Amino acid sequence: MVAKVVFPPGPGLSVLFGFHEENLRHLESAHGVSVIARGNEVTVKGAKAAVEATARVLHRMRSAGAGISADEARGITGGRPTAPRRTPDEAADAPIRTPRLTIHPRGDRQKAYIAATRKSDVVFGIGPAGTGKTYLAVGCALEAFAAQRVERIILVRPVVEAGERLGFLPGDIQEKVNPYMRPLYDALQDMLDRPTLQRLMLQEVIEIAPLAFMRGRTLNKAFVILDEAQNTTEEQMKMFLTRLGADSKIVVTGDVTQNDLPKSVSSGLVHALRLLENVEGIGFIHFLPEDVVRHEMVQRILARYEQEDKRVRPASGRDVAAQRGSSRAGGEGG
Repeated sequence: MVAKVVFPPGPGLSVLFGFHEENLRHLESAHGVSVIARGNEVTVKGAKAAVEATARVLHRMRSAGAGISADEARGITGGRPTAPRRTPDEAADAPIRTPRLTIHPRGDRQKAYIAATRKSDVVFGIGPAGTGKTYLAVGCALEAFAAQRVERIILVRPVVEAGERLGFLPGDIQEKVNPYMRPLYDALQDMLDRPTLQRLMLQEVIEIAPLAFMRGRTLNKAFVILDEAQNTTEEQMKMFLTRLGADSKIVVTGDVTQNDLPKSVSSGLVHALRLLENVEGIGFIHFLPEDVVRHEMVQRILARYEQEDKRVRPASGRDVAAQRGSSRAGGEGG
């Protein structure tokens, strides 16, 4: 027997079906049927009694609608309930749980960064490459989406060439900017299986876009990450930060020592750090070279470059911003 249940389209399907469509997979194992989701249409195949029982559960899920919580969806399907939702304060020390892996913070500043991201509406994560700024932010975004605190995830990068001139790139606009967005895709693919990631992007639940595409938008119920923010101009940073809408969160990441802008252009990240450092409700986490979690050689390389910078030039505003101590690492601005 075959039965079909059509759900109203929208981002709420990701909660109803579960990450990895785990709720649908549980229905398969519990009732001995085949359950296939194509967009908002779910097809059930199997013995008549089992198909009818599964269809009844799917109709209950559809009636509950997009406002259902992840735990309630699991309860309807008979799946194992998860732990109760924590407040940001209660979750300060909790690891980040994503569909494919659980991320445990390494060190005090990563822990402070996660806590600040869960608590504050605007957070700046500043520090060397390899400290987990972007990776942890993407994990927190998926966590917030799974808990229904946001309805979409928007990952943004300025399109700036890192010291090279790549010339004309073929293809449509998405194909042209994809190489610049690769680090964001890499993080997502670590945390989501490919079919789920493709489905969420197709539904525009997850959006990866160049910074220029943010102008004129108001981002409501969204978790927005601006990566490589040292490559924004002052005007671009102001434009981006003022996109913040209702029930949204912004995380800005960057390394002020790796600015790829022309020498005559001031970094919007450096300017924002100076301008906003005492604004209440904004979290600032300053990572140090010892926080690098890549290969240990990366720490040694960064330390040698830092020594060279100090030797050949006096400390500038950029250096001061990069070297601020861990006393600012508690995630509280002001």
